[in-house]
Amino acid sequence: MFIKNRFLFITLSVLCIFAFTGCAHKPSNVAIPDDGVFTLAFASCARENQPQPIWTEIAKVDPDVFLYIGDNVYADVYEVNGKRSMQPVTTRARFDEAYAQANAIPEFAAFRKQVPVMLGTWDDHDYGVNDGGKEFAMKKESQQAFLDFFEFSKDDPIRQQEGIYHSRMFNDDGRQVQVIVLDTRYHRDAIIKDPNGRPENKGPYLPTADKSATILGDKQWLWLSQQLEKPADFRLIVTSIQIVAYEHSWEGWGLFPHERDRMYQLIAEKQANGVVFISGDRHLMEISKDEGQLGHKVPYPMWDFTSSDITRTLSEVNEDNTFRQGAVVRDTNFGEVVINWADNTLNSNIVLTARDRNGAVLNQQTVSLRELQM
Repeated sequence: MFIKNRFLFITLSVLCIFAFTGCAHKPSNVAIPDDGVFTLAFASCARENQPQPIWTEIAKVDPDVFLYIGDNVYADVYEVNGKRSMQPVTTRARFDEAYAQANAIPEFAAFRKQVPVMLGTWDDHDYGVNDGGKEFAMKKESQQAFLDFFEFSKDDPIRQQEGIYHSRMFNDDGRQVQVIVLDTRYHRDAIIKDPNGRPENKGPYLPTADKSATILGDKQWLWLSQQLEKPADFRLIVTSIQIVAYEHSWEGWGLFPHERDRMYQLIAEKQANGVVFISGDRHLMEISKDEGQLGHKVPYPMWDFTSSDITRTLSEVNEDNTFRQGAVVRDTNFGEVVINWADNTLNSNIVLTARDRNGAVLNQQTVSLRELQM
């Protein structure tokens, strides 16, 4: 974790300035500058063997917090005799090699030194296997490599936890922004392939009817329930895969419809106001809003801001998304989230802005905190 001098980190019983080796583990509560604005940036899908000049543009946003939300390296992708090969990672050394290559990218290295706080989760390629879940044999080794990359101390409790889920609370003069980082890989059950192959403009997967199948697993669901009981004004829930959009039939919460419904129900049950989802994975940028258009029971409008990726440009988007708000773009991009505080907290808003490699705005949606209330 990276900290500017103006940032004070607070644990339950210890007050300390957290340098690279200072505290025993990462604190859960963070004080931020009282300037009326909280800025967060996020990105996903970065091939460590390709140039990444976009970090220079992300740095210009000058975020208080940066979220690296999956496929932060492509450890399961190899170059053999000039040809690309994808296969599950089988050694810890391969993870370390990929992360070291990422850290050696000049623009990224400079950004790491600038940003006060960097948090993250993984998706499939940094986890170690394409579209993988709990069956992955190297997941324990992958977890330790991931935690090393994000500089969690060796005695941080997350080292003993099964999975990399964690949370942070950012305090701005009594106003709270909670960041909840989910792990959608370590405990996820197998997904179902469409026996008929890929329909036109669709992915290769089908939703499961097995209501015992899970994305998060029992322990993570319990932990999430406890997190949502904590008081907060805005809550950013980081999920490497999309939760709102699902008509594309690629990986996402839509392949586990009961788990998607459970998330909405849990937010309602806990009266957890102010939720906005942050996602990556899809190699595109879009902002989705579920108001119950397809019959889902929502506690209030559910927003999902998807930004991916930062190293590749793919073909144009030709898939349906009933929930899409504004443009959809398949080009290198990153996400910016700005919270503008008002004297009356309920009059505050959150601005979701997608930017391209040059910092130009691709899509921007402004959401009032009043809209995100039960």
